[in-house]
Amino acid sequence: MSEALTATQAKPALKDKAAVLEGLGDHAAVKAIVGWNPEALTDAKFEFGELTLTISSEQVRATLATLQAAGYNFFEDMTAVDWFPASPRFQLSYQLLSHALKEYVRVRVLLDEADPAVESITSLWPAANFYEREVFDLFGIRFEGHPNLRRILMPDEFEGHPLRKDYPVEGYR
Repeated sequence: MSEALTATQAKPALKDKAAVLEGLGDHAAVKAIVGWNPEALTDAKFEFGELTLTISSEQVRATLATLQAAGYNFFEDMTAVDWFPASPRFQLSYQLLSHALKEYVRVRVLLDEADPAVESITSLWPAANFYEREVFDLFGIRFEGHPNLRRILMPDEFEGHPLRKDYPVEGYR
């Protein structure tokens, strides 16, 4: 492990939104979101040198645009988790990087099973195209406004979404 930790990485764990707002109020991502729309931030935590911001599902695109304007210039990754049988069932995780600030931020969005859909971010980061298609294909989460939302891994005639926890191990027969 490197001897030179940044000031943010050396901070102790902060387990909830209030602690993060108090302890990391000067963090670029926190300042950007709180300055833009504090209600968009529903939860936050800082553990193991990583900041995770949970935002409302209605604010995905706008929040990520705010972070992009705050210097998080690189979309690194996006994936989903199925927490079945918990509610909300689905979690989307976006990983962003700021080259200038030399730090990552993870943005987390929770979605209910009844309507798993969020706005597409392909207009902000074209690289999100295939990530969104993969999550759509394997989990069934829709990305509103996506330019070409169709299956990417499974055949077009495939039934269901194989990474959902309630998908039968041997498939539908």
